[in-house]
Amino acid sequence: MLLLLLNVIFSIQVLALTPQDELIYEGIDVSVWQRNIDFKQVKNEGIEIVYIKASQGTALVDPYLETNYKNAKANNLKIGFYHFLTATTISQAEAEARFFASVIEGKEVDCKLAMDYEQFYGATKNEINEIGVAFIRKLREITGKDVIVYSNLNNVKNTFEEDVASEGKLWIAYYSNPNNLIGAKSSWDTYIGIQYTSTGRIAGINGNVDRDRFSREILMDDLEDTGNNSGSNGKVQVINYIVKNGDSLSKIAVQFGTTVAEIARINKIPNVNLIYPGQIFEIIIKTDSSNNNSSKKIKYIIKKGDTLSKIAKNYGVTIQDIVRWNNIKNQNLIYAGSTLTIYKYNENGNNNQEIKYRVSKGDTLSGIALKYGTTVNRIAQINGIKNPNLIYAGQILRIY
Repeated sequence: MLLLLLNVIFSIQVLALTPQDELIYEGIDVSVWQRNIDFKQVKNEGIEIVYIKASQGTALVDPYLETNYKNAKANNLKIGFYHFLTATTISQAEAEARFFASVIEGKEVDCKLAMDYEQFYGATKNEINEIGVAFIRKLREITGKDVIVYSNLNNVKNTFEEDVASEGKLWIAYYSNPNNLIGAKSSWDTYIGIQYTSTGRIAGINGNVDRDRFSREILMDDLEDTGNNSGSNGKVQVINYIVKNGDSLSKIAVQFGTTVAEIARINKIPNVNLIYPGQIFEIIIKTDSSNNNSSKKIKYIIKKGDTLSKIAKNYGVTIQDIVRWNNIKNQNLIYAGSTLTIYKYNENGNNNQEIKYRVSKGDTLSGIALKYGTTVNRIAQINGIKNPNLIYAGQILRIY
């Protein structure tokens, strides 16, 4: 990636730009600039995630994409892809989304797709935001995958607005002390990744490399975090879906929380852009089990005229649930085409989305409860804590 402009905050403001969750994965992002990489050595250096440049504009494929992908995968690194956006119009942004999707088609991806949008070629602020939104929405429509925004502090503060922030979570480039971000006023309150240097040096790479730290949120929603998983109660359900007028594979994939590639593979579809009303597809739905009850994660695409209260009522959840699950800052401001994650309640009226939180130094139960919209008593009860004032760094707590 291009060297990004640094901007250090000197005055404390109202909002706080902090990690959404604990940054537990060490990562790098690479492109043709790193040339030949020994990913075995990279892995041995403790790197777990590698973001690989896939494409730029509507014609440029990074010359080292295939080599980097093959060798990173061979060494069991978690892989993400990013696209360098150069569009100056909405139609060009959509064309770049289609190009990016075609370049990575068929490749296994572990991390959310990333939009690297840092050169604006004289576009106005309004145009920049419209272009960013158009790219993210089109890419998500085609791939059925979540998209994040890679940006520096200057653009986070002064360029990107709520329209873009509501579409994708933030991967920020900031090369000073992250504590200086506290008080940074922006359309994002939190980030799920930070590129903390552009001059990193590690074994396996000659010269400088961007270094990153990521939270679990960087992983695709359908990917289990195997790093700290001692077992899984995951189950699958196979359903038959009848294609309707206006359906596309990307629309169906988002509806059932799967991918276009997965549906095509199961049903042996030769052309993912050619399906017909009346066709019957097998769809695999992943569910989680907890205490012998089941919960289901749903990806809902907001339609024109929707409100959070209407959506909450349809799925039997609360507005506060949806706000918490999707990190929504203004519950009265949602956009048609955006995707919401919804955890459906079971027949007993309980929601079984389980969150595990690793206690950090300085944490308190009241602070953790406030963060997740629950209560101290509830956390203490679930985890068998006798003294709510006595928790330890490194301790794993169940939140729901």
